[in-house]
Amino acid sequence: MTNEQTVVRRAKAGDSGAFEELVLAYEKKIYHMSLRYTGNEQDALDVTQEVFLRLFRFFPQFQEESRFSTWLYRIAVNANLDFLRRRGGQPDMSLDDADEDSPVFEVCDLRYNPENQLERMELQRDICEGIQNLPPHMREILILRDISGLSYEEIGKVLRLEQGTVKSRLARARGKLGAFLTQRGNHSPKHASKEQLEVARK
Repeated sequence: MTNEQTVVRRAKAGDSGAFEELVLAYEKKIYHMSLRYTGNEQDALDVTQEVFLRLFRFFPQFQEESRFSTWLYRIAVNANLDFLRRRGGQPDMSLDDADEDSPVFEVCDLRYNPENQLERMELQRDICEGIQNLPPHMREILILRDISGLSYEEIGKVLRLEQGTVKSRLARARGKLGAFLTQRGNHSPKHASKEQLEVARK
């Protein structure tokens, strides 16, 4: 039994400290994921809070038939999709209002090269906008794989898809994002590059 399984079972038994431990372990990951779905910091915080409220509410139903992280990400995907449906399905892009400490604008230390820093921030904006403009079924797979770092197997379990479907949708999503970046003037190959996608990670 892994340490996380032990914590999960303690939390299910009513140990509030164990539940808090799980929240602390995953809250940043869920927030970053939600930020790419919603495009708005406050909305991402609201959805993250909703995810953990659902986790608390439905915890007794978790039968450990899958990994805890898989189950939690499924809750997070559903919470984000529910939020977007309530809002009409369109993300509220408010990246201009994000401060420099926002995960969207987290960059390496380029303060001694303002030109490079500006180019990187512009690329970040374009990547975030490109992700938001993807069809939902492509966006969620790209977010789970290239932002959250889940494996193909984990994504398949979260979304209940065959791994072949996950891979083909991811390839199309990267292709569409690459084309979007090219249109915006960011040189891109057939697909968005690993380096470009890395910009959108936390």
